Order: sequence, then structure tokens, then C-alpha cells
Amino acid sequence: MENTPDILALLEENRRRAALLPAEANPVTGEGCHGVRIHAGTPVPGLEYAWIPQTMVEDTLYPTVRRNATAWQRLRCAHDFEYWAVRCARIKDKLTGADVPFRLNAPQRRVLAILEDMRLGRRPIRMIMLKARQWGGSTLVQMYMAWIQSCLCRNWNSLICAHVKDTAAQIRGMYTKLLESYPDDLWEGDADDGRPAFKPFERSLNIRRIAGRGCKVTLASAENQEAVRGGDYAMAHLSETAFWPSTPRHTPEQFIRAICGSVPRVPLSMVVIESTANGVGNYFHTEWTRSRSGLSDKAPVFVPWHEIEIYRSAVTDPAALIGSLTAYERELWDTGTGADGRPVITLEMLQWFHDKAREYPSLEQMQAEFPSTDTEAFNTSANNVFHSEHIERLRQGCSDPRRRCEVTRSGAFSPDPRGRLAIWAEPARYGEYVVAVDVGGRSRTSDYSVIAVLSVEDRPRVVAQWRGHIDHDLLVETAAAIAEAYNDALLIVESNTLESEADTSGDPSLFLLNRLAMRYTNLYYREPSPLTGGARRPGFHTNRATKAMIISGLIEAVRDGLYIESDTEACNELATYEQLPNGNFAAAPGRHDDILITRAIALHVASARILPPHVRASLDDYLRQIRARRRLRY
Repeated sequence: MENTPDILALLEENRRRAALLPAEANPVTGEGCHGVRIHAGTPVPGLEYAWIPQTMVEDTLYPTVRRNATAWQRLRCAHDFEYWAVRCARIKDKLTGADVPFRLNAPQRRVLAILEDMRLGRRPIRMIMLKARQWGGSTLVQMYMAWIQSCLCRNWNSLICAHVKDTAAQIRGMYTKLLESYPDDLWEGDADDGRPAFKPFERSLNIRRIAGRGCKVTLASAENQEAVRGGDYAMAHLSETAFWPSTPRHTPEQFIRAICGSVPRVPLSMVVIESTANGVGNYFHTEWTRSRSGLSDKAPVFVPWHEIEIYRSAVTDPAALIGSLTAYERELWDTGTGADGRPVITLEMLQWFHDKAREYPSLEQMQAEFPSTDTEAFNTSANNVFHSEHIERLRQGCSDPRRRCEVTRSGAFSPDPRGRLAIWAEPARYGEYVVAVDVGGRSRTSDYSVIAVLSVEDRPRVVAQWRGHIDHDLLVETAAAIAEAYNDALLIVESNTLESEADTSGDPSLFLLNRLAMRYTNLYYREPSPLTGGARRPGFHTNRATKAMIISGLIEAVRDGLYIESDTEACNELATYEQLPNGNFAAAPGRHDDILITRAIALHVASARILPPHVRASLDDYLRQIRARRRLRY
């Protein structure tokens, strides 16, 4: 969209785009509904013809039901989810609050197509869904499970688990409403067990059985994980997993793994993990990233705000709207596309977005609530230091390490699949490396200590990383061993914690730095202050001035792609790093920045234009010596 657009041309383009939007489907006649359909006559009064699924026509029962209206509708319900939904399910309308037949909207039909592709392909149904607001993703998932239990399977048990029990109860409430309004003539349950309804099961407060179907529905929450153990589940609906708590005893990953492990990988089995975004670095974000990369068994589904039909407003003055659009809104018009790559943003969508955005103090907050991309959905703060698009680009270089090890007291690398040392690349014979150390705490609840190894030939690349909790004397020994293994790399220790402990406890940690200096010769020293003088001291000291300096350098490196990241968790830390109102930098509450700081320090020191004078002056000689030693050694 140019600065001085041709209004008539824009209106014509808008009409063209509007014509490409999904047409409203008619689930009764089958027009516009999903799947391969055949136009056929029906025995249903008032419905002479309908577009019915091809699978229904191919069903061996089809010839026997062609003159029986009730049997024909029951068979269609078993093959046509959209028909079943409008005939048998009732939901609360989001705008009016009234109970209405369940007619799928455009995003729900798109997600249904993914579910049906897996079902009809006789594959286990596995999906992870990143939700925007108010399009009914949870409703579709629960109704699809209810359809399987009501029409397709008997003795097929399901689990509904959310971050808190009230949310899970609301989801089961949809099922309760469904059963209460289910047409008696279409119910496929055992007659001697009564009409469709939930019935108690063995005096359990959390388990209900569906009358006449032999199916149980279990209610649970992430707050009480023991309640789901030992369950016999064929389907699991795991809701708002980004908000599931993590404790020293239980993590969402462990809990979900236990649930998924109990669901057999057979046709019609189903696991759906869904949530609105809650920042990065949690289980949901990690699993979403794996799925987007094709590394998970789950199909990733994201619905942007502009697919949701209720997010559109009439345009009364196109010229005024166009003249008031922000740069981001103009970009939406120019670049917004659908799953098929065609432009989808219309002026009616822009009008709604433009009006709604005025309710929020920043674009970032609007994007968090109504994202156009999954990256925007995970962007949690208007105070983020690093741009989400730059982080996502950096994330493309991340991968699982080639191997993991533990560093022994002798300095050897002992293979260990759960080891704290992750290695993406082995030391190259003549490679040049920098090792940066961020000193954390000793206990499991404190900040981590991190030792990062970067190759500094050409574009810096993270090649190894140690992360864990350890006594500080063992930390410096481990760092020296790793630096030695990587061709006697320049070792840079962030000295704040060690020097702070030295000032308050007599000198033990400062002694560690001095002892390290005697043990390892290629140690980074900082120059004395021009104001106070004094001797050069080992270690990199982080204060307000030096922190602003190294973070500025890291912002540039991330923005311009000046280094290659290997660890996904580093990108997660970048995404939750904030600038505080007082100008300082810090990780968001509950997050970490220990990996990030090692990158900032290593890249600052490795940059030739800002090397300390004594390092810059001797760097070429040092590298020549390293290469010479390597040639002699090999």
C-alpha cells in the first residue's frame, strides 16, 4: 500500500480479496463442507438432495438406509462430523450467549480438515494448537472427541486436563450440554441404560461414564497430577498447557509424557495439546517449536486473528481508514497471506484491527492478544530488548547437540546422555575459540552457571556449552578443562559473583580467580580504570556501564546475524530479556539470562574492534603460537 494510494484501485483489490475468503458452509446440505462429497438423494423430509461424504456412500450399510430417514441420518452422523455437529450438538454463542446448533466457522473447518486427514488415513490423531482468542478451538477439539465417543467407538475413554480444574470443568460442561440436548432418535446408545447423559462412575468425583456407550470421561488438572496415573485413556485433551506449573517434583513435560504414554498409537486415538501463548522457554513453546520444525509427532495449528470472522468491521470511509493506518497495518495489507499464500487481509479486517488496537497502549500488547503470526503470539512484552523476528531467524541455526558429556575432575570428557556439557562441534585442529563463563549459584534453586565455547573464525558460532549448578572451585576447574580442550582458548570469567563473595567472606573466591590464573595462562584480564589505576585483574566485571555495552553489542549481533547460535534455550532467554523502566537490563520474572550473558561477553571480547589493548596487541602472535603448537602436536 503506497503513501498516496488509488482509492478505486484499493477498493477493487479489496473486493477481489473478499471473494477469495472461505464461503459459508451449509452442514445440512453439505455444500462447502470438508471432504470428498457426492450429490445424492435423501429420505429425510424437506431435504431432497444433499452433498454427503463419499465414505458414507461406500459404507456397506448405505443401501439398507436409503429409505429410512432415521437410519440414514444416523449413518450420516457417523461419517459427517459437520452434519452431526449441527444436528446433535448445541453450544453457547459467543456474541449473544444463546444456546445454538454448533455450526463450524472457517478456522474450525480448517482444523477439522487436519483432524479428518489423520482419521481417514487411519493414523493416530496428534495435534498441537496455538490459540488466538474467540474462535472456538477448545470447543472443536472437545466436540470432535465427543463425536468419536458418541458415534464411532464404544469403551473409548478420554481425559480432559487443564492448568486448573475449573477450566477443565468448563470444557466438560460443553459435553454435558451436548448430552442434555442430544436428539433421542439419533442416539446410538444402549436403550436399557437410559437417554444420553453423564452418569457417576464408582463414586468418583472426577470420572463420568456416558450412558449406553461404555465410554468414560475423566476430569483432571495439572495441579493434581497423581489423579490421572493409571488411567485407561484412548484420547486426551490437554488445555492451556503453557500455564501448567513446573515444580522440583513435577514438570509439564514429565506429566504430559506420562499421559501420552498411556494413549495407544492406534487409529482414532487422539492427543491434542492446546494453549494460548505464555512466553517462551516453557514446555508448550518448546513442543510448538519442535512441531513447526517437523521433529514432533504432532501437527502444528495456528489460527491468526484475521481468519476469525467476528474480527471484521464495516468500512464507512475508506480514504480516512487508509490515511490513518500505521506502518504495521500497512504491512499487514501488503504482506498478509493465508495458508495457500494468497493475500487475505481485507479493509474490513484492517478497520477492526485499527479500532481494536486503540484499546492497547502498545502494538506489542495488541499482537500478544491478537497475533498475526505464531512469533507475535509468543512475543510477551513491549519492553523486550531483542526483536522477535531476529530471534526466530537466529533459532534456525539451533539443533540438538551431537553428544553430551560430564567433565571429570581430571578434565576428561566422559560420555553421558544427560551430561551438562553439550557439544555441537568438536575442537578443530587449528580452530580458534573463546570461552565465556557466567557464575551462578550452587543450589538447584539458584541461577545456573554457564560455560560457553564460541568458535571465532569467520562468523562466531556456539560449539559447546556446559550448564548446571556446581561449587565455584569446581566451576573454574571445569572451565579451564573445557578451554584447554578447545585449543587453549581465551578464557573469560564473569567475575562479579566471585569478587562479591571475596569482599564479604575474606577472599576465598578472589583466591579462585588467582588460582585459575596460575593454572591457566590464557586468561582474560581487564584493564585498570584510568581514574583509579591499579593492576590488571583477571575476569570480566559487569557493571551498569559494561553491561549496557555488551548488551548493545549482542543486540547488533542478533539483529544483523553476526553469530550462529546452536542452543534453543539461548533464543528463549533472548525472547524474555527486558529493559526495565530505570534503563537496566534483566530477565523477565521467573526467567534466566545466564546463557545470554555468556554470548554477550564472548562476542564483545571476540570482536577485534573492541578487544582490550593487551589482547588486541598480542592476538596475532597468540594465534600463530596456537597453530604452531597444534601442528607439533599432530
